[in-house]
Amino acid sequence: MSDTLPFPETPAPDAHTAEAARKLFAGPVEFLKGVVAMDGLPPADRLEVCFAGRSNVGKSSLINALTGRKALARTSNTPGRTQEINYFTLGDDRYLVDVPGYGFAEAPVAVVQKWQALLKAYLTGRQTLRRAFVLIDARHGIKKVDSEILQLLDTAAVTFQIVLTKADKVKEKDRAKVLSQVRKVLAKHPAAYPEIVVTSSEKGWGIPTLRAIVAGLE
Repeated sequence: MSDTLPFPETPAPDAHTAEAARKLFAGPVEFLKGVVAMDGLPPADRLEVCFAGRSNVGKSSLINALTGRKALARTSNTPGRTQEINYFTLGDDRYLVDVPGYGFAEAPVAVVQKWQALLKAYLTGRQTLRRAFVLIDARHGIKKVDSEILQLLDTAAVTFQIVLTKADKVKEKDRAKVLSQVRKVLAKHPAAYPEIVVTSSEKGWGIPTLRAIVAGLE
């Protein structure tokens, strides 16, 4: 039944694909640099994917879960901790990119505006960006502040894929309601990739699937 839904959940990879992706993420993953201006971006010499989401959605926890490293990306209970574009190398031919959280942040207005402008410039101007993973808290669904980023990605013609985070914090029936809301919103966005990944960094839900997606991009 689920495969008839618009924006179904991405199916789990087969064992061979999952193992190949696991090996990629278990290999060399290193913090490269934090970027505070577009001229500080590393050379556009490899495929990259970015992780975007409103403040405190669980981006750092998800990146740590994907890479199997507890402190690769810094986690914080303070919204707005990530104030620069953080680049990580994944093997020899990929970048993982952690971009500033958008929306509410406990920082001076001028600082918030500066890194929000950097985020927009990056999303619209990075030609090697293959996919943006937009993280949505499974407890809340897509909010107005998320819609602004989705519209920006539509305009930039950057393919984005919704990743629900913290799914273990929501009862199954409530998760179904959130998925329904997300699907209705995505129907209005031409740049949306037609599958959703449901994850829990704590439980490991969806992590092999997301690894396989990143590993399979060309």
